[in-house]
Amino acid sequence: MALATNSSAEADTATDHGRAKLMDRLRMRTTLLIPLLVLSFGCTLLSLLVIRTIVQQQTRTDLASDLQHSVKTYQNLQRQQRELLARESALLADLPSLKSLMTTYDPITIEDGGIEFWQVSGCDFFALLDQNGKLIVSYNRGAALDHSGVAHALEMERHKPGEPILLSLDDRIYEISTQPLYFGLKEHGTLLGFVAVGYPIDEHVAREVSEAAAAQVAFSVDGRVVVSTLSPVLQQQLVARGGDLLQVPTQNKKIQLGKMDYLAASERLTTSARPESLTEIPQLVVLKSFEEATQLVNRVNRWVLALALVALVVGSGMLVSISRTLTRPIETLVEGTRALAQGNFDYQLNEDGAAEIRELSRAFERMRIQLRRTQHDLLDAERLATIGRMASSISHDLRHYLSAMYANAEFMSGVNITQSEREELMLEVQAAVQGMTDLLDSLLLFTQTGRALHPEFESIAFMIQRAVSMVRSHPAGRDVRITLYGLSSLEAWIDAKKLGRAVYNLLLNACQAAKRGQGPPTVTLTLIESERSIQIRIVDSGPGVPAPVRQKIFLPFVSESRESGTGLGLTLAQQIAQEHGGGIELEENAEGDTVFTINLPRASLLALGAAVEKKTSPTYITVPEKG
Repeated sequence: MALATNSSAEADTATDHGRAKLMDRLRMRTTLLIPLLVLSFGCTLLSLLVIRTIVQQQTRTDLASDLQHSVKTYQNLQRQQRELLARESALLADLPSLKSLMTTYDPITIEDGGIEFWQVSGCDFFALLDQNGKLIVSYNRGAALDHSGVAHALEMERHKPGEPILLSLDDRIYEISTQPLYFGLKEHGTLLGFVAVGYPIDEHVAREVSEAAAAQVAFSVDGRVVVSTLSPVLQQQLVARGGDLLQVPTQNKKIQLGKMDYLAASERLTTSARPESLTEIPQLVVLKSFEEATQLVNRVNRWVLALALVALVVGSGMLVSISRTLTRPIETLVEGTRALAQGNFDYQLNEDGAAEIRELSRAFERMRIQLRRTQHDLLDAERLATIGRMASSISHDLRHYLSAMYANAEFMSGVNITQSEREELMLEVQAAVQGMTDLLDSLLLFTQTGRALHPEFESIAFMIQRAVSMVRSHPAGRDVRITLYGLSSLEAWIDAKKLGRAVYNLLLNACQAAKRGQGPPTVTLTLIESERSIQIRIVDSGPGVPAPVRQKIFLPFVSESRESGTGLGLTLAQQIAQEHGGGIELEENAEGDTVFTINLPRASLLALGAAVEKKTSPTYITVPEKG
C-alpha cells in the first residue's frame, strides 16, 4: 500500500512538473489565443450540433406529417372510388335485363347470362347472389378466385348492403359494392337477388397512391404484403422486419430496408360495414425515405461547416491581430527587462498599446532611469571602495614590510652586533623585500589578466617543480612538508609563466593554511591525467576554509585567514585557469583535508596550440567563478 501511495504521489508530482514546464513554454499570445480559439470553435461546434438537431427534428416532423398526408391521400382516393363504385352498382341493379335474368332463379341460366353483364360493366370483379345472399356466380380478371372463399366473404347477413367494403380474397384485396335487385319498386317489390361489383387494389392503385403521397406504399393482409411499390428484395425485408407494422396501426416507426432508412406508418383499411368476424383485415403501409431529409441535413451541415470554417479563419485572424496588438507592447517590455537584467540601462521602450500598457511602460522607463542613476552611483561607490580597500591592504602590507626593513637596518647599523647576527638581520631584510616583490608582482599580474596568453608546448611537471621550488624558498613554505605525486613527462600548450604563478599561489596558500592546522604541516600535490582533462590537485592539512569566506573565496582582497586582506592569490589563480579554458574548484572543505583542484580541459589546451600554429589570437574559454 505504501508503494502504491508513493507511486501515485510521484505520478502526480511528475504531472504537475510537466504541466508547469508546459506553462513555462507558452507565451502570453499563445495563452491568450488558445482559450479564444477553443471558445470560438466550441461555440461553432455547439451551434452546428444545435442546428443539426433542429433540422433532424424538423425533418422527422415533416416526414411524420407526410405520412399522415399519404394516408389521407389514399382515403380521399378510396372515397372517390367508392362513390363511383356505388353508382355503378346502383346502375347495374336497375337494369331490366339483369332483373329479367334473375327471375329465372336458375343458377346455370344466371351463370351463362351473367358473363355478358360482367363484360358490359367493365369491372374487375362481378358476382350475382340469390335472395338469401348466397353466391350464384362470380367473375374476375386474372386468376380465378376460390368460389367458397368468395361466397363466405359475400354473405349478406354480415354487412349492410349498398356500402362498399374491402375484402381479402386469395391474397388479393378488392373494394366491392353490393346492391339488391327488386322486381318493381324497392319499397313494395320482390327481392330477386344481389349484384356485386368491385375493383382490386393492385400495382396501379399502389402507384397512384405512391405518386400522390411521394412515398413508397404497400398493402398487407395479416402480415403478408399483397401489393407494393417496393422491389421484391425490399418487399421481403419489409415482411421480415415489419413486425406489428403490417398487422396493427403504427405511427412513425423507423425501419431500414436495404441501405436506406424509412419512416413508416400503417392504417387499417376498414369501413363501417367491415365484417367483425373476419380476421384478415387489409392494411395500408406508407414508407417515407430519409434520403431527401439526409441530403438536406448534409447540405445544412456542409453550409454550417463552411460558415464555421470561414468564421474560424476570420475570427482567428482577428484574434491574432488583437492579441498581437495587446502582446507586442508586453513583448517589448519583456525585451527591455532582459536588457536591463543584462546591464543595458540605455534600452528605451515605445509607449504603444492600451492605456494600462502605456502606463506600465512609463513606470518601467522611470525605473530604468532610476536604476541607471543608481548603477552609476554604485559603480562609483564600488570603485572608491575597491580603491580604498586595495590601498588599505597594500599600505598595511607595505608598511609591515617597510617597518621590518627599517628596524632590521637600524639593528644592522649597531656597533656591538656580531657577524652572525648581522647575517640573520640581512636575511630578514631579504624576506621583507621578497614579500614586497611578491605583493607588487601579484598586483601587476592582476592588472594584466585577460590579456593575450603566450602558450608554449611545455612540460607541466617541470612547471610544477619550479613553482614548488619558489614556495619552498618562501618564508611561508619553510617547515612545511610538500609531497608530489603523479608527475610525468606530460606536455601541453600552456602559458607556463602564468599557470606556474597560479600553482604557486595555491601552494603558498596551502602552506599558510597547513601551518594553522593541528598536526604537522603537510601539503600534497597530485597531477591527474584523463582523456578529457588535466587536473592539479592540492591538499593541505589546515583547519579548512571558514564558512563566511567560503562563498567569496575567489573574490579579490579576501583571504582564508580573515574576511579581508590582500587576498589576490586565489583570484589570480582562478582567472589564469579560466584563461586556459578551465577553472578552480574547492572540492572538499574539512579540517585536515582541504582540496583545491585546477581543472584544464584538453580541448581548450589543444585550441591554444592550434591558435599558436595558425599565428592567430587564441579564443579564451571563460568558466564562471565558483562561490
